[in-house]
Amino acid sequence: MKRLLIILSALFCAANIYAQKIEKGKDIFSDTDITAMNAFIDNLMSRMTLEEKLGQLNQLPGGSIVTGAPLDSPTGRLIAEGKLGSVFNVKGVEETHALQKVAVEQSRLGIPLLVAMDVIHGYETMFPVPLGMSCTWDMDAIYESACIAAEESAANGVAWTFSPMVDIALDARWGRQAESAGEDPYLGSKVAEAMVKGYQTQIMACVKHFALYGGAEAGLDYQTVDMSRQRMFNQYFPPYKAAVEAGVGSVMSSFNIVDGIPATANRWLITDVLRQQWGFKGLLVTDYASIAEMNIHGLGELQENSVRALLAGTDMDMCANGFLGTLAQSLSEGKVTQADIDRACRHVLEAKYKLGLFKDPYRFGDKKKAKAVTYCEANRKAARRITAESFVLLKNDAYHGQSLLPLKKQGTIALIGPLVDTRTDISGTWSTVQAPEKYKTLREGFQDALKGKATLLCAQGCNLLDNKKTQETVARGHGNEPIPFVDADAALQDAVAIAKQSDVVVCALGECAWMSGEGTSRSQLELYAPQRRLLEALSALGKPIVLLNFAGRATALQWEDEHLPAIMNVWFGSECADALCDVLFGEVSPSGRLTVSMPRVTGQEPLYYNRLPSGRPVADGTSDYSVFTGNYIDVAQGPLYPFGYGLTYSTFSYSAPRLSANEMTSKGSVEATVTVTNTGSREATEVVQLYIHDRAASISRPVKELKDFRRITLKAGESQEVTFRITADKLSFYNYDLQYVLEPGEFDIMTGPDSQNVQSTLLTVK
Repeated sequence: MKRLLIILSALFCAANIYAQKIEKGKDIFSDTDITAMNAFIDNLMSRMTLEEKLGQLNQLPGGSIVTGAPLDSPTGRLIAEGKLGSVFNVKGVEETHALQKVAVEQSRLGIPLLVAMDVIHGYETMFPVPLGMSCTWDMDAIYESACIAAEESAANGVAWTFSPMVDIALDARWGRQAESAGEDPYLGSKVAEAMVKGYQTQIMACVKHFALYGGAEAGLDYQTVDMSRQRMFNQYFPPYKAAVEAGVGSVMSSFNIVDGIPATANRWLITDVLRQQWGFKGLLVTDYASIAEMNIHGLGELQENSVRALLAGTDMDMCANGFLGTLAQSLSEGKVTQADIDRACRHVLEAKYKLGLFKDPYRFGDKKKAKAVTYCEANRKAARRITAESFVLLKNDAYHGQSLLPLKKQGTIALIGPLVDTRTDISGTWSTVQAPEKYKTLREGFQDALKGKATLLCAQGCNLLDNKKTQETVARGHGNEPIPFVDADAALQDAVAIAKQSDVVVCALGECAWMSGEGTSRSQLELYAPQRRLLEALSALGKPIVLLNFAGRATALQWEDEHLPAIMNVWFGSECADALCDVLFGEVSPSGRLTVSMPRVTGQEPLYYNRLPSGRPVADGTSDYSVFTGNYIDVAQGPLYPFGYGLTYSTFSYSAPRLSANEMTSKGSVEATVTVTNTGSREATEVVQLYIHDRAASISRPVKELKDFRRITLKAGESQEVTFRITADKLSFYNYDLQYVLEPGEFDIMTGPDSQNVQSTLLTVK
């Protein structure tokens, strides 16, 4: 009956109409008969030539494919010759099935293709960028988003997504912070688990980038990563490990070096840690051409580096043509063994078997189902609801005696900014499969929300950047309808003119889609100059201003915080326009909380709450400019907005945490309880957070660490007791010898609404 319900829900798109607590679907790999799989693959491999085995290790982008005549393409010919095991970023049932037909009917053994896609935060129904999704702190919603993405992907021919990215991202200058779950290993682990389990209800997930990619120096993409192994295990590894424990079917290695060796060829990383310590048994794929890039790292030529990657434990070569092009020669020269090649080939074939491709090569992709579920009404409703959960209200000061937000649907509202009319930027970075022609612009969303109730005036107001060439590069609108580069003076005059006619001004500023993501490192995180000039001019009018800060990373908003009454961080999504109106006009109270620390100025980066203590500390928020203390001499200490922070349209009070016992043993547990009260005038959602601090350990431990959280919704005046169970695991860490230990001693147990505003009690572990 459960299987029947799942099938029916997929057909009618009802699988996406979830309650707050949703029933988790079955992992597609869970029914695999391992004995039968091994016998099948043993038989198949006994009939494969060396070239066919190497072909299974080869992955390429789909390229330009002529549907109905794929053999006319280079990709199609490689498939027919048994030289290609996987393709990626081919959109649509016709295209994927055309290639699959070549594999099944034209190649000698008929081994099906594994079709992959960069489905990062949705297929055509686009959710906020992953960083924004993490700001929901809602694991059910994150799981749901992955289920929807998997449903649409599977219906359109995709069996494998290169997601989730679980890299810890401490430096907002790194553009790929947008694809992360932020700076915290505990929260990142929960997000990784939810994403993997959601995807693998229908397709195979791929956790990336293993490992440490988010630790690039100076936030420069693809650059050096260097850290101690204690830091790896305590701060960076937990989300990868959580994904493995959640049953992820594949892992992608990272571009960066680890201990001086590129991750692609790092045997300690891939074999010793991932496979042996954590028990990962799935498919290991490289990132794009990373075997070839090892040469630039200074490790030799393609043949030598292909050997290194294979021996380290890599199974599939993405785009470098190293395995297919060189391993036969390396085998003949004794540099690798047949067993090495067979191991990698088996992992690829196992993934295909577990996905059911040998039973039905066309099981992924159904035109009728694709039409029914892709960007369907139920998926859009879910995305709209979840997108509204992601927005983080940073500031909401009083105007005429009450908080500026929510706005009333009355009078005249000015909507100003370069992001007002862009359809192709609304979904955010890495929207590989987006369908922008289906999405609303902000202008259209506001028009629908205000129709018959208020007057809406719109203007671009400014350029994104002062440099025309740079704007045309980064604001390319995914190749369609780029944000125009306009006359700056005329645009500013137009914006000021409509603002003067308006009761309130809403500014849509910040980053367009491709100002964050891969290859978009920034040296400055403040708003770009033309956007600041626009805000200065509008602020001088004395009108109430709401800043919608579109971003794929933590940005520096110190000037804005000092001069504007209301600021909300916005994280994109195909339903962003409608979701924004839901929140701005009060139908939904904002409930997002930051998963990154937002700096006062760029120079504070990398900035994160769970730092190691300084021998000469300065409290966050203070400006102790005396010499010989651990502070900057030109800016207050700590973030402008801390990790875990976010406002609602209500207010909450917290009691001090209470422990069920003041002492516990290493095998015991205690409960920490805090009473939370909605002290405002309307229902709202709060994220109650638990932090710990190990006062004295064998190695230095962070000043605080998130160890649990709860999303609760309370009516006005309502109180609720929130209880957290503290176990040995929450207090343990990897010591100097990389042993996972709980050391006796005193621990601060802290609860509160964010990482700064906490109340504490003391727990002693015997």
